[in-house]
Amino acid sequence: MTEPKPPRLVVGVTGASGAVYGVRVLDACRDLGVESHLIVSRAAVLTLAQETDLTVADLAAKAAVMHKIGDVGASVASGSYHTMGMIIAPCSVRTMSEIATGVTSSLLTRAADVALKERRPLVLMVRETPLHLGHLRSMVALAEMGATIAPPLPAFYAKPESLADMVDQSVGRALDLLGLSWAPVRRWTGV
Repeated sequence: MTEPKPPRLVVGVTGASGAVYGVRVLDACRDLGVESHLIVSRAAVLTLAQETDLTVADLAAKAAVMHKIGDVGASVASGSYHTMGMIIAPCSVRTMSEIATGVTSSLLTRAADVALKERRPLVLMVRETPLHLGHLRSMVALAEMGATIAPPLPAFYAKPESLADMVDQSVGRALDLLGLSWAPVRRWTGV
C-alpha cells in the first residue's frame, strides 16, 4: 500500500514589503505537513535582503520544492499538476496587476493563472497603500475571476504582543482561506 501524498501548496513571494509573510507561510506549511512549492520573484530577493537576515538559500531550505522564476516548464505551470491552490505572500501590485490581465511573464504569475483557470484557491496578500482606482479595478477583476484579496492587516482583538504575533495572525487567516488551520491563530470566541 502506498502512503498518501501530502497536500501541495504553491507559495509565491514577491518584492512587496513584508517578506516575513512568505517566510511564515513556509513555516506554517512545514508545521501543517503541506508540501510547499516556492517561487520567488527577482524583486523579492532584494526585499528579503533588506527586511530580514535570510538569504534566498535560507528561504529555499524552508520549502519542500523551490522553482526558478523563469522555469515556465515547471510542474506548477500546468493545471494537470494537482495542488490545493496558491498563496502569494506578500503580493506586489505589479504581480497582482499582471495576474489580473492574464498576460503572465514568469512562473509565479503563470502558476497564479493556473490556480484561477483550474478553479483552485488563489490568495493574494496584497501589500500597498493607498490604493488608486487602477489598483481597485485590478482587485475587482481578480475577485470576479475567483481570487481572494487578503491584505495582511492586524487583528487587534487577538491582543498581539509583538510584530511576530501580528504577522502570524495575518498568515494564519490567509491560510484559513485555503482550508488550513494553523495553531498560532488566535480565534475570536465572542464577548
